[in-house]
Amino acid sequence: MCGLKLTIEDGAVTSIKGNEADPLSRGHICPKGVALADIYTDPDRLRRPVRRTGTGADAVWTEIGWDEALDTVADGLAKAINENDKNALGIYVGNPNAHSLGSMTHGFELIKTFKTRNKFSASSVDQIPHMYVGMLQFGHQLLLPVADLDNTSYFLVFGANPMASNGSLMTVPDFPNRVRELKARGGRMVVFDPRRTETAKVATEHHFIRPASDAVVLMAMVNTMITEGLTDPPAYVDNLDALQAAIADFTPEYAASVSGVDAETIRRITREFAAADGAAAYGRMGLSTQGFGSICQWAINLLNLLSGNFDRVGGVLFPEPAIDAAKNGLLGAGHFDVWRSRVRGMPEFGGELPVSVFREEIDTPGEGQIKAVLTLAGNPVLSTPDGRRLSESFAGLDFMASVDIYLNETTRHADVILPPTTALERDHYDLVFHMLSVRNTARFTP
Repeated sequence: MCGLKLTIEDGAVTSIKGNEADPLSRGHICPKGVALADIYTDPDRLRRPVRRTGTGADAVWTEIGWDEALDTVADGLAKAINENDKNALGIYVGNPNAHSLGSMTHGFELIKTFKTRNKFSASSVDQIPHMYVGMLQFGHQLLLPVADLDNTSYFLVFGANPMASNGSLMTVPDFPNRVRELKARGGRMVVFDPRRTETAKVATEHHFIRPASDAVVLMAMVNTMITEGLTDPPAYVDNLDALQAAIADFTPEYAASVSGVDAETIRRITREFAAADGAAAYGRMGLSTQGFGSICQWAINLLNLLSGNFDRVGGVLFPEPAIDAAKNGLLGAGHFDVWRSRVRGMPEFGGELPVSVFREEIDTPGEGQIKAVLTLAGNPVLSTPDGRRLSESFAGLDFMASVDIYLNETTRHADVILPPTTALERDHYDLVFHMLSVRNTARFTP
């Protein structure tokens, strides 16, 4: 997403710097941007397909041609499906796909052709609560409001660390400087987090909150906003009476007993938020990866809606990217619980199952058992629950193929690894992160 300046000499990248003229990133560059040249030249990166013979410490990897590699993968996946059924194939999609134009335009179409119900991704240990609430409240899983950070006067943060991430589901390069600008214009950043994060350290206020008590505090804030007449909802907001009845018991006193945050502090911050000339509430991983993740994200939206800060300058806005993945049908509006996992009966969302059931769907015998796996730029052994046992499950598959540029904890189990090109070798337009950006820009890199 960040604008970069590259110096190329004799076909080699000799310098990567932030582009000061870029209206979004304003010269900011993160370690990932600087490392692009290192990845391109990394001797450990796979440049041609490899096939494995042997297992574990005895595994031997041999380079093969693309025709042989593609035929081997096609035959291996087809064999598992034909000898069992379509659900014998499990597919895992990793986070890097969201940063690849080719994956976003063609990867999902590839996945659809297999028609398996056993689809998994990093989303279920990341942002699905946001998407679920977006589907229910606004009609599409990709309608995710973003704080207008450059114009807000009150930034309320729950369970997020944008000083480290430069925004997550809120593309905001150079967040540290933007916070300094917020404070310089008299604004405030108030943080609720159990940990003294990098963001908490520079906040106007930091309140230590007991882990997983965020939903109660947020409900108490919404309750306070309604009972004290602090609401200014837009005309399209409905069911306000039903909401008030549903949260009547979530008083600041009750929230204080659960969260450890003083009741008067909860009231004061709610009043400040409602009175501010442009305020934005934002919550991220600390809210999403807990038992009440969807409730938390719903409550964040309620604070923004009821305070009149929805779809307004200085509040939260829906970005308007040059290419809108929601409007053009790249991803559907979303659905929930259309089918369930075979073993535990866990519901799908948006066509994929929780990654926490991946292992058991491989290990448990019976109709629909996963016999083959295709991973696309992901390392679930390292990044998802119970990785050690998932690794053992992968070792017992009939066939496995991976699209990846590295041999890692997951791909070491693959029979064939297909390496794609790196970011410096292909066209790029960020379909996903322009949809989450604090500024609407259009940048295509040929």
